[in-house]
Amino acid sequence: MNSTVTTKGKLNPVSFSFIRFYMLAFLFFAANSALTIILPLRSEAAGLNQAEIGLMMGAYMFTCMLLRPFAAGLLGKYGPLRVMKWLLILHALTLVLFIVTGVEMYLWLRALQGVATAFFSMTMQAGIVEKLEDKDRAQGLSMYTLFTMVPSLVIPILAIQIWENANNIWFTVLMIGLAVFPLIIGHKVDLPQTTVQNKSYTLWDMMRSFGRIWHSTPLLISSSVMLFASCVFGATATFLPLYMVSTGEASAGVFLTIQGLIVILCRFILRKKIPSDGSWNTWLMAGLLLCAALGTQLLALMEAIGPLVYLSAVLSGFAVAFLYPTLTTYLSFVLPSESRYVLMGIFMSSYDLGFSLGGFVMGLVVQSSSYSTMFTICTLLSIIALILVLVFKEQMEAGNRAQSAAPN
Repeated sequence: MNSTVTTKGKLNPVSFSFIRFYMLAFLFFAANSALTIILPLRSEAAGLNQAEIGLMMGAYMFTCMLLRPFAAGLLGKYGPLRVMKWLLILHALTLVLFIVTGVEMYLWLRALQGVATAFFSMTMQAGIVEKLEDKDRAQGLSMYTLFTMVPSLVIPILAIQIWENANNIWFTVLMIGLAVFPLIIGHKVDLPQTTVQNKSYTLWDMMRSFGRIWHSTPLLISSSVMLFASCVFGATATFLPLYMVSTGEASAGVFLTIQGLIVILCRFILRKKIPSDGSWNTWLMAGLLLCAALGTQLLALMEAIGPLVYLSAVLSGFAVAFLYPTLTTYLSFVLPSESRYVLMGIFMSSYDLGFSLGGFVMGLVVQSSSYSTMFTICTLLSIIALILVLVFKEQMEAGNRAQSAAPN
């Protein structure tokens, strides 16, 4: 048997086809990694306040939230391959517009970038689910999310250098490169023509799917935990560069590079440890949320602890590395196959909503109080999610007992 192909035409998660898959994810998310650093700094220099910056940065994920279920419907109607080609054109156009427009257009361009990302993430994850065997699904999702995070290892320092040197030429070169190369790689990416959910969804179908979240404990708890955690991630991504530049206590580029390194090492070395059988691990989730809480509390104390704040990057890295792929893999097994992608789109929308609220709401907090207060509130959000996981321990682990009781 060919080592890169498994049974029934399924692929190996480290086959050449999937390496191209991961490279496309790297290039696509590299653009957001650069813009997450440069746009807030440019906006503040142009006179925008923290609330306006938070709104502008939050528009990216808010648009993702609104469109993910719709994207899942289009995947069923047109298939991942066709959807991918159109979204990469939109992505390239958006990056070019960032070069030629000013700060006054950033809000709308971030929203447009969010449109492309909503379709991209749904398309890529549908491809992973369709192309891999069940036992390899967690590894494939972990590798995919790993490569979405690899840009955070190198791009932040590059973006800080571009900003500090006020070098618009290199910004232009970076944006054009990140617009063109995904088009080249995406043209040949091995995505399925259709999905198991090979049908379109009406708006009414999607609204009914949203209603199902209250009747599915796995979907409700997973989405709630992701909402709180991503609010923390969104606030950190939006305001960390501004916070560290304003205090001078630490380097945002170094912090994000350390965090990115932890995420990459964890997702690569421990990629096979993520449960890939639909089981729920309460203590794993609790530990990750505790890491997130400790990470933001160290940021709140940055002016008192100095260089020790880089420990926050390590703790936050663990949370970022495992929360999303663990929950996504779990839901890919427990949700019904006929509506899997729409329901997973709802879960992913909780991530997007939290991320956008982290930018917008926490921007209001910073404007009315301080960065340290804002990060303390983020700590409380992680603790609330932790309590939620512990309270619903029995209900979430009920599926584990059902699986162990099932005949082999």
